Amino acid sequence: MKKSIPLHSRHGRLLLGATAAILLGACGPGQESPASAPPAAIATAATQFSVEVPVIPAAVGALVAQPMFHAAPALLDAPDGRDSSNSSGSAHWRPHLQNVPGAMTEMRTRRLTPQKIAAAEQMAQDIAPLQAGGTADTVAPMAGSSVVATYSPAQIRAAYDLPALPAAGTALAGQTIYIVDAMHNPNAAAELAIFNQKFGLPGCTTKAIATNAALPLPAAPAGGCELSIVYSTPSNTMTATAPAYNSGWAMEIALDVQWAHATAPLARIVLIEAPDASINSLLGAVRLANLMGPGVVSMSFGAAEGNWTASVDSAFTGKNMSYLAATGDSGSGVSWPSVSPNVLAVGGTTLSYSGSGARSEAAWSGTGGGISAYTALPIYQTVNVPGLTNLLRRNVADVAFNADPATGQYTAVMAQGSSTASWLSIGGTSLSTPQWAGLVAIANASRALQAKTALGLPHSILYGQIASVPGTFASSFADITRGSNGTCSVCTAKVGYDPLGGLGTPNVKSLLASLSGTQIAPAAPVVAPASISGAAGKPLSFTVSASAANPLSFTMLGAPAGMGIAATGVVSWAAPVAGTYAVTMVAKDTVSGLSGQGVYTIAIAPVAPPVVAAGAITGKVGTALAFNVSVSAANPVSYALAGAPAGMAISSAGLVSWAAPVAGTYAVTVTATDSKTGLSGKGVYTVAIAAPLPPVVTVAGVSGKPGVALSFTATTVAPNPVTYSLAGAPSGMSVNAAGVVSWASPVLGSYSVTVIARDSKTGLTGQAVAAVKIAAAGPTISAAAMTGVAGKAMSGSIVLTAPGANALWISIIGAPLGMQFSMSGMTITARIILKRSITSP
Repeated sequence: MKKSIPLHSRHGRLLLGATAAILLGACGPGQESPASAPPAAIATAATQFSVEVPVIPAAVGALVAQPMFHAAPALLDAPDGRDSSNSSGSAHWRPHLQNVPGAMTEMRTRRLTPQKIAAAEQMAQDIAPLQAGGTADTVAPMAGSSVVATYSPAQIRAAYDLPALPAAGTALAGQTIYIVDAMHNPNAAAELAIFNQKFGLPGCTTKAIATNAALPLPAAPAGGCELSIVYSTPSNTMTATAPAYNSGWAMEIALDVQWAHATAPLARIVLIEAPDASINSLLGAVRLANLMGPGVVSMSFGAAEGNWTASVDSAFTGKNMSYLAATGDSGSGVSWPSVSPNVLAVGGTTLSYSGSGARSEAAWSGTGGGISAYTALPIYQTVNVPGLTNLLRRNVADVAFNADPATGQYTAVMAQGSSTASWLSIGGTSLSTPQWAGLVAIANASRALQAKTALGLPHSILYGQIASVPGTFASSFADITRGSNGTCSVCTAKVGYDPLGGLGTPNVKSLLASLSGTQIAPAAPVVAPASISGAAGKPLSFTVSASAANPLSFTMLGAPAGMGIAATGVVSWAAPVAGTYAVTMVAKDTVSGLSGQGVYTIAIAPVAPPVVAAGAITGKVGTALAFNVSVSAANPVSYALAGAPAGMAISSAGLVSWAAPVAGTYAVTVTATDSKTGLSGKGVYTVAIAAPLPPVVTVAGVSGKPGVALSFTATTVAPNPVTYSLAGAPSGMSVNAAGVVSWASPVLGSYSVTVIARDSKTGLTGQAVAAVKIAAAGPTISAAAMTGVAGKAMSGSIVLTAPGANALWISIIGAPLGMQFSMSGMTITARIILKRSITSP
């Protein structure tokens, strides 16, 4: 019976139906023999299912992903077989160490296959190392390492505290791991069988899944491991046609299958081979896994992220499905599908484990990781997780596992058509991804025993219930705090979350208990937050308050330079710097290894800068000036002047001096600098130097008479002694040092005489004009009365005075007849011979 299925293109979905039974030959095209691949089956009933296929741009669908494995450049000696009869035989031995031929130490390790290694070994005498794979297939060599350390499954179980191998048929079966890869590996089953035999792992039964099998698949068997291999199409269906062989993808398939099984040895493994490595075909394989039913999808491939990645996220939303993907193998960067918020992004580390004690790890230099340029920040990545501070967009990775090919893990690889296997030390985040897929499958098996649902997308529990609880976080994960994968701001591992190792590598026993809900987390130390205050430059000391069941050791995060903490939790800071600091105090339980932390807010108040009091200073030109600056400061200060006139200086004691002030007003800034803190204060002193006043000269008008000695005094007001001079003075006039003007023999006339007084120090002058008038007086006549006797002669003198006169006109009126006058000089003699009495007036 055939049933039609409608096409819903308007919603971007395509519902596909499988029609009536399709007969397939047992060894039809693309099928392997029963020993190496599942035989085709004959469908006995019509099968129908529906899938949702988002429409994506053709250019996006055609993008090609690459496998992300690395291989050390050496064909390894076969494992010694000590694990064949005892799966834990090598658990407490150090890893196998093997030298890399000198000419091959610079060989590139990305996607390095046995064929390329064998070819390189034949060319070992060449001068230049073989650049295996070309530019597109290469990445950095093994950092100059000449020795490869390779771990067995038993050693990895011991290093990461994985459960001991369960016996077939135990209750921890019934889970499915879907390995999604591109192209075809015809030897996948044979390689797995060799791997299992060499390391004493449970064998896997090969089981075919018909191309028209009813989906979802039946539950995985509880009796032990099954391996099924199917070929997918871009439209999410199964086909009987095997993809073409590709040696690189065949290597990827080998390590994915072997290490997923080594981690979860009773899980069913379904290998889904896409016809090619395009995004479209790989998405078809993922959606086929969704149709097949609950399980864990492992994807050890990647392509550079873009603005298209969100459009295909629906592929990672299957019910009760978990999705894991490698973060990359080229250092810092973000790749798809690990960037999807629904995919657990798995980064890589460099493992060091000697067979006993605790493992040591650093971030692998080739691991991918970073902050997405396109994918929004998922809700599970919050500041509640230590280290998650760059909350811009999706942070990748989420978790990590060993990935360095120089500390790689044994993988059996068979060339096409070969019946023998080569052993390689394989790494890359391709290796860490299937192992994490195995851990999730084991956790699901444990949850199923408790009647709990499968983890599905595990991010919420990993970030929320584990990483956000300090004790649980510390016991479930080993924090990766060393190593880098580039030179960017987030390219170096640090305490707490970082993009290289995510939350860290698993302490598997404890992590599985947390994931399955059976763990009782030990109590982590409790560090009480506190606020501490201090003053800049004054030594600070305090003790961190922490409580724990066992002795503690202390460290600090975000401490300012110069602050230290002792093993006892005493924090000291010899020279605090002003500011407010949020310092995370970390207390670690020396017995359980758990740590707790609390934030101490340390406020260092700045020392008050010196206070320089402003002032106003007055002075005089030419008079030495000195004054003391007024400063208040906590410590001794040094002084400096700004804007000071030439010749002004300040001493170390704050005394300002100026020997020869110049007239003007000056704004002089005095800076006082604290000798201990370096802080400074300023004050402005206004210095006013008054301009000198000129002498003020006062002189009165003066009059005199010709020939009569004349003198007068100029009155002068001046700050300093003065000297005098005259301007416009007539000949013979002079002034002495006291300002007395004298003229011995004045000459008739009017004179404007300027008396000038010059300050002997400033050189300034003042002056006044004296109006000097020398005027001649009218002639004067003096004569005594003349008396006589009539008839007798008489005489008398008339004296004339006319100072300064050059000539005189004399007239006599009323003289009696007979009176005679004669003149000698200025004297007139009068004579009268009288006949009668005469009285002269």
